Amino acid sequence: MSRAMQRQSCLPWGSWMQRSLSGGRGTRAVHVCAASVPGTAGSCFLRKILRPSSISLPRGYVGYQGGSGENPVHPSSSRHSQSQLRNVASSGAIKKHQKSLSAWFSHQPNEERQFGPSFSLDAVHVDPVIRESSLEEILKPSPDLTIQEQLQQPCRQVISLHNLFDVDACGRQVKTVVLYGTVGTGKSTLIKKMVVDWCHGRLPRFELVIPFSCEDLSHSHAPISLRRLITKKYQHLRDVVPVLGASNLKVLFILNGLERLNLDFRLAGTELCCDPSEPVPPSAIVVNLLRKYLLPEASIIVTTRPSAVRRIPAKYVGRYAEICGFSDTNLQKLYFQMRLSQPGCSGEGSRGGSSAEQENLVEMLSRNLERHNQITAACFLPSYCWLVCTTLHFLYFTRTVPPTQTLTGIYTSFLRLNFSGEVLDSTDPNNISMMKYVAKTVGKLAYEGVMSRKTCFSEDDLQQCFEVEMKTESELNLLEVFRSDVFRFFLSPCVQPGKEHTFVFTIPAMQEYLAALYVVLGEKKTLAQRVGKELSEVIGRVSEDVAVVVNIISKVLPLRFLPVLFNLLKIFPRYFSRLSGKERDAIAHTMAEELFKEEDYYNDDVLDQINSSILGVEGPMRHPDEAPDDEVFELFPIFMGGILSRRNRAILEQLGCSIKNLAAFEIAKAMKKTVIRKSHKGLPPSELMDYLFFLHEFQNERFTAEAVRSLRAVNLASVKMTPLKCSVLASVMGTTCHEVEELNLTSCNLDSSSLRTLFPVLLRCKALHLQLNSLGSDACQEIRDLLLHDKCAVSSLRLANNPVGEQGAQFLAEALAGNRSLTQLSLLHAALGDRGAEAIARHLAQNRHLRELNLGYNSLTDAAALRVVEVAKKHEALDKVHLYFNDISEDGKRALHSLRMDRDGVRALVFLTAGTDVSDYWPHILSVVRRNLPFWDRDRVRQHLALLLQDLESSRSQTANPWRKAKFLRVESEVKKMLGKLQDGTL
Repeated sequence: MSRAMQRQSCLPWGSWMQRSLSGGRGTRAVHVCAASVPGTAGSCFLRKILRPSSISLPRGYVGYQGGSGENPVHPSSSRHSQSQLRNVASSGAIKKHQKSLSAWFSHQPNEERQFGPSFSLDAVHVDPVIRESSLEEILKPSPDLTIQEQLQQPCRQVISLHNLFDVDACGRQVKTVVLYGTVGTGKSTLIKKMVVDWCHGRLPRFELVIPFSCEDLSHSHAPISLRRLITKKYQHLRDVVPVLGASNLKVLFILNGLERLNLDFRLAGTELCCDPSEPVPPSAIVVNLLRKYLLPEASIIVTTRPSAVRRIPAKYVGRYAEICGFSDTNLQKLYFQMRLSQPGCSGEGSRGGSSAEQENLVEMLSRNLERHNQITAACFLPSYCWLVCTTLHFLYFTRTVPPTQTLTGIYTSFLRLNFSGEVLDSTDPNNISMMKYVAKTVGKLAYEGVMSRKTCFSEDDLQQCFEVEMKTESELNLLEVFRSDVFRFFLSPCVQPGKEHTFVFTIPAMQEYLAALYVVLGEKKTLAQRVGKELSEVIGRVSEDVAVVVNIISKVLPLRFLPVLFNLLKIFPRYFSRLSGKERDAIAHTMAEELFKEEDYYNDDVLDQINSSILGVEGPMRHPDEAPDDEVFELFPIFMGGILSRRNRAILEQLGCSIKNLAAFEIAKAMKKTVIRKSHKGLPPSELMDYLFFLHEFQNERFTAEAVRSLRAVNLASVKMTPLKCSVLASVMGTTCHEVEELNLTSCNLDSSSLRTLFPVLLRCKALHLQLNSLGSDACQEIRDLLLHDKCAVSSLRLANNPVGEQGAQFLAEALAGNRSLTQLSLLHAALGDRGAEAIARHLAQNRHLRELNLGYNSLTDAAALRVVEVAKKHEALDKVHLYFNDISEDGKRALHSLRMDRDGVRALVFLTAGTDVSDYWPHILSVVRRNLPFWDRDRVRQHLALLLQDLESSRSQTANPWRKAKFLRVESEVKKMLGKLQDGTL
């Protein structure tokens, strides 16, 4: 057995728990500085600013390309140097440097500007907890601590950012600080804040701060002097650099991301250099700075991941400090309060109730954090706090959906903020992308969890996913780096009682995202598929060269069988390409099967599920012995579609996860056979909303248009249509211009702004159901504009159980006068009153197309009811008016009873009787009562049913026809049953 395999078999899996928990022990102290950018995605904000891809500036930590040459320092007295330094300082060179650094760091990453309002470093910032550590603690982690124990531990050895260079326990002045932390704890954001503080005079300990990006330095191997390196990055310092080594100037060098450099502290590997003017490789400059052989009076702060801490010999380090993130829930609450309470958070056009909504969000989030739910463990990392705030902004404050703004885009951008350009181990010659490694390993664990409906994973599960294929020393080394630096970012110990020794994904939706990425990248392959792919690529590469050689030989020698053999070899790549096509079909099939799982049909839609996972579910807590609900993974297929969008594929390409255009095209082509076909069967409202959201996330307009054209009826009844969902519906339906037979938005929490968002969609609907939406006069004004539009196709409009009121009735009456498409209008239980009904009657004469008008349950008296009927008698198309459950007297009843369809041209539906016979519409009237009883005043309904019963008994007594008497008795029994159930409260 090889040494690597022996190590694999003996790997202590109990250390998964240790590695994931050792970072935050005893870190409950609160250090808040409300003068910085929100913690956001810790380890990448500084890096993104340094990277030219972020803001299109030249590569380098700071994008000022120095053009000045070297200025050698001539021998001079100490007094002369001090005088020269004072002159330089008075000239403002350092002030210019501060100004340029401050301007540079004010640039926010694209993700920060795209998903909600962006905040400057001087607006909002919460410092993560910093704990003083030692090399012994790093090399030998302490015993296990659960997340709750970490959050409840008293503070120990906590140190503030500005005190990192104080004297140590032995009274020695600290010159070199190593600041380490796992991915997402906020290393780079904290350093960024430190630089800005210095620029604004809040770090008086240092007269000059010079930041360097180790990622930037790692790309250059050409010899360069320290002075030239500084002036190349910061041209404003060209007058200061000559006196760096000859003065007592208090300088701080910042080396961000030391894990990107391969440092060799052996004298045989890196020679000693004390001259800042001598050209040496950048790594040699860093080594000699840390050795204190070059500029020994300078202070240095290094940020790195835990796996690279040991690259610096301990004798060169004055203090180790660990960034522990938001290990105090008060820090998490403060971050959310500051971030979500910003004036620009709720977007434009929503200033009325935005403040109250923001406060409500913060309150609900705080209560969920206090319960010590899994979200508390997730927000241990500042980067996840950013993700939570960004997701809430997307869910609550998105009034219109930009084409590029999707939930998948948020998660993809979140990963770019944390992993862009990151390699797992810079010492490994393969330079494996960290995100690619995560997709292959953690993605496999996530996918197997989704397929088995599992969110909690044991150590055996981890071993199966991470170690089962380990064969070499290099693979085991990569695994060790992953465990110490990245594992805690994706997986954390479960906080549920009885499951403390299992792991869950830090953010539940991240499991579904990584599972989707694992599938779409094609990592879900059998051994035969993997071997076949490699063999096909090899044969494909050599086929052309072999063809030339075979053709030459066959012309010289009579070896006619060689071309035949070669052609047989060329069949294999073609055959494998067909197998690859089958693989794409399998991805599309998986997507369709997961998207339309019947067992998930009656769950909440995915947007509501995400909202509940962040804010919690209000109500009594579940009993520990109560059986948990089945796990739901409805985001998994939606993320699969979102990852295939062009923008997300471009971002993933930067992370080392390449999805080719041809693969995306073939998967989309296969989806037409599966996804669109399965969508033809009737979907429940919440599942249909998920399907529309999937189409929005997919960002493929041609595919979406073909899918939407097959949706002739859209039923979203009882789906809470937030501004985001309305925007998604409008965006998806807007890909075509076909007429929609029916759009059911009953009980969807719509308001006037929702109707404005949906206006282009509503124009094309023939039957429009807007019942039970609390639509008042403002909404009726929008409906008026809709009905008066020259392209309006609405023929049936239901506005029952909405507080339309008198003013709303006036707007609808104006719409009736000019509309040419409407044939049915229901204003049942709309609080019209007599004035509202009279407004409709006045404008009804100008209408030529309305056939049925429902004004039931609107407190109409005799005069208003008769006025409506008189106008209806003269209307050329209107033949049916519903007036039941109104305050009509016996005289009014007799007048309405006298109407005859053949004589007056209109029928009024008022009672269950028609003279001495039962009305043909009695089943319709009673069914309307049953459907709407939950939304009507029960006492008033009881009174009306009693009046209907009296009318039935009176009419029955006036007829001698036994057949009619039997019909009366049947209807009476139905009314009595309804009254009895009302009395018992069972209806």
